[in-house]
Amino acid sequence: MSDNPRLLYKIENNVAVITLNQPESMNAISPDFAQELEAAVDRATQEAGAIVLLGSERAFSAGANLKNNRFDDDNTDIDLGINLETVYNPFLNKLIALPIPLIVGVRGAAAGIGCSIALMGDIIVAGQSAFFLQAFCNVGLVPDGGAAFLLSKSVGRVKAMELMLLGERYPAEQAFNDGLITRLVDNDQVIDTAMEIAEKLAKGPSKTLAMIRQSAWAALDSSFDNQLQLERRLQKVAGSTEDFREGVAAFREKRKPHFTGK
Repeated sequence: MSDNPRLLYKIENNVAVITLNQPESMNAISPDFAQELEAAVDRATQEAGAIVLLGSERAFSAGANLKNNRFDDDNTDIDLGINLETVYNPFLNKLIALPIPLIVGVRGAAAGIGCSIALMGDIIVAGQSAFFLQAFCNVGLVPDGGAAFLLSKSVGRVKAMELMLLGERYPAEQAFNDGLITRLVDNDQVIDTAMEIAEKLAKGPSKTLAMIRQSAWAALDSSFDNQLQLERRLQKVAGSTEDFREGVAAFREKRKPHFTGK
C-alpha cells in the first residue's frame, strides 16, 4: 500500500487497486492530485494485468477542487483551460491508450471531472446509491474532461444535452437502464464485483485485450470502412501471438486456456 494517504495503491491477484482517499473533500480533484493519479496508473501498467479504480463510500469524486482562493478574487485573467491542456486532457488520452483493462467502481457521487474519469472505465460498476452529475452549468462553466463526447456516445445527444444543461443528478439505476454503466449492484458489492471482473481480465490475453480496447475507442469516431481496415490490421497481430495458439489448443482440448500475455 502506498504511503500517500490521499491515494492508496496495492497489487492483489495481478490487479492494481487504486483508491482515491480524500473522503473529507469527497475526493475533489486538483491538478496535482490528477498527476499523482496518472503516476499510479503508469505504475499499474508495469505491475499488473488490470486496474480497479475506486473512490470512497460517499463519493467516487465530487469533481474539481474549487476551494481555492484564486477563484474568489476578481481576477478575470484566470485561464481555466490551462489545466485541461496540460494535466487533465493528457491523462484522459493516456487512459484511452492503456495496455490493460480499466474497471471503475462508483459509490456515491461522480461529478464534474470525476464523472468524466469514471466514464473512462472499460467496465463501470456502480452501487445503488451512486449518481452521476454534470455540475458545470451550476457554477457557470462548460462540461470538460470529454464529458459531452462520452455522454453523447453512450446515451445519445438528447439525453446528454439534458444532463449537461440542467445539471441534475443522474441516478445509477437510470444510468444502468440507459446503458451508461455496465453493472448495478448493492453498495457493499461494488468492490467485490469490480475485483472479480478485473481478476478475470488480468488472466486474459493481455495483448489482445489491449487491441480490443483500441478497436472500441476507435469505433466511436470512425467510418465503417476505416473500422474494418483497423480490425484487419489488429487481427493480423492477434493471430501471431502465443495466446492465440494457446486459445485454439485449449478449445480443441476442451480445457481452460492459460494465457501468458505473449
